[in-house]
Amino acid sequence: MLKWVLDLGMAVLLAGLEVAALAAFVFAESMKKWARSGGSVPGETSRFLLALGGGSTSSALISWSLCRLDLPVACGTQAVVSALLAALLILGAGTEGGRRIRRYRYRRRLRRERRQWHDAQHEN
Repeated sequence: MLKWVLDLGMAVLLAGLEVAALAAFVFAESMKKWARSGGSVPGETSRFLLALGGGSTSSALISWSLCRLDLPVACGTQAVVSALLAALLILGAGTEGGRRIRRYRYRRRLRRERRQWHDAQHEN
């Protein structure tokens, strides 16, 4: 009975701490954005991806150690939290990667058009 109470308590406590830490991080980042009057904050995406990666990794390690301690509910809860953070990390990295690819292709097209215009001016 005591083991089940400990197991459920650890599950709730650790999941609550993960949510509170992520909420505090998002709040701090939004305060930075608010201080700049809604402008972009340098390194915002990299900090977000780093926080998600660190959170996912730490949740996975905590889940592994809880399984070793034979606390199945807490282990399962941390595994789910780790999977959710990893999914957010993949979505965030994919979005940022797509944004960078679009920006690169747009700049490359502009350079090509400028070069063509410049060559056409010299031919006349």
